[in-house]
Amino acid sequence: MSRPSRGRPRAFDKDETLEKAMLLFWDRGFEGASLDDLTATMGISPSSLYSAYGGKEKLYFAALDRFLSSRGGYLGPILEEPGLTTREAFRKLFSTAAFELLRSDQPAGCMLSIAGTHTGPGANKIRAGITERRHRMLDLFLSRVERGKREGDLTSDVDPSGLAHYLMAVYQGLSVQARDGADRQTLLIVGRNALSCFPSVAPEVRDGETEQDAAA
Repeated sequence: MSRPSRGRPRAFDKDETLEKAMLLFWDRGFEGASLDDLTATMGISPSSLYSAYGGKEKLYFAALDRFLSSRGGYLGPILEEPGLTTREAFRKLFSTAAFELLRSDQPAGCMLSIAGTHTGPGANKIRAGITERRHRMLDLFLSRVERGKREGDLTSDVDPSGLAHYLMAVYQGLSVQARDGADRQTLLIVGRNALSCFPSVAPEVRDGETEQDAAA
């Protein structure tokens, strides 16, 4: 006969507690969110945290991956959207970011962009994990630029790597500006200005839009 398992079952919603941990890490960073802060915010004991998530480090990466697949998950779908030129795709991305980075139901900025820029020696694994995820984000930007060059909506002499790094720097800059209190209109202007030097074969001009607007 099988023996009944000892102890009481976890009486908490793992998805809900991970969401709470994500928001706390997003706001304070890995080192700024103590174990006491996390357990209090999540409403669980330290033993339950370790049992369910394997410790603070694993919890942090689970929270970061949750962000990338949920609130921060708009980048991939926009950049992979069919029917858009490269310039249109990044115009939509920066416009969407101006709203997403300042949502009232979450900390300002992109959790990944602002993560781990300063960490102590004991957090080298955290820094490496963050960097690896940022490289994955850069790969999305690079893939879209390379597609634009193949499809002919970018000038033939464009450097895909250089342009992808530039566009990601703009996105990360929007995140920092949002964190520092910039309003939505400012972020929209920054995004439009970033596209003014975009190496498109020709700017897209829509009904009711001047060529000057299209280049902004």
